Amino acid sequence: MAINHAENAVRTGRRADASEPALPSPLRIGVSRIVPELKMFYRQPAQMVLTFSMPAVICILLGSIFSAKLPGSDTSTGAVIAASMLAYGILSTSFINLGISIAADRDTGALRRLRGTPATALSYFVGKVMLVCIASVAEAVLLLSVGIVVFGLRLPTDLFGWFTLAWVFVLGVLSCSLLGLFISNLASNAVSAAVITNGPAVGLQFLSGTYVPIMVLPAWMLTIGSLFPVKWMAQGFRSVLLPQQMAAFEPAGSWEHWRTFLVLAAWSVGGLIACLSVFRWSDKE
Repeated sequence: MAINHAENAVRTGRRADASEPALPSPLRIGVSRIVPELKMFYRQPAQMVLTFSMPAVICILLGSIFSAKLPGSDTSTGAVIAASMLAYGILSTSFINLGISIAADRDTGALRRLRGTPATALSYFVGKVMLVCIASVAEAVLLLSVGIVVFGLRLPTDLFGWFTLAWVFVLGVLSCSLLGLFISNLASNAVSAAVITNGPAVGLQFLSGTYVPIMVLPAWMLTIGSLFPVKWMAQGFRSVLLPQQMAAFEPAGSWEHWRTFLVLAAWSVGGLIACLSVFRWSDKE
């Protein structure tokens, strides 16, 4: 009798376990975090205004300073800078924004509390990257509007141009977001994160030809800049927003789409592996 009772209890337990719903996948959890992430972002108006306005203001200022037309073309240096500035816009919404916000979440204990839910590190990454994608689209629309109205940029006129614009944008957002996630682990709070994100970001703008025309950079700067994704993002955006003959002013004399794709993809894959390896939920880990 006792044995039969025990067997019945085991069967009942198994049926109960089988009837329990499975936990949602990390992707589903990450998607469910998009709305909360957007609400937290837009509830910080000072940060939001600075994130969106700074690239546009710098674009107008630098484009107005470098206003001469390039030799043998009808394209101004300001237009080249405006096309390249899309890369800075993505870096601002992804690398800088995520580096600071994640460090702040860790410092305030928000990440530690989140760990008590079914959320995983991967689902957290998905929610943050989707936030950056939405913010980067808004940033890109603003910068493109400035470029078209003020500096005469032209949107792509064929399917290949739009496809190139899309994959450069997506890979750029992904690689820079993962860099922001990674570097947030080096900061103890939002203040230190602002230092270690803004410093490299400013340096990369000069090395990558977004603050100044890439054709005037010395060779050693071009070499260092080519190691990072910002240079390739800027080059990819120039390839679809500027006339095709402007490829002659690039360091290689061509747009190098395949190399751009490979570099951005490598940074994205390497960034994900690095983030999953070093990510921590609190400073006590």
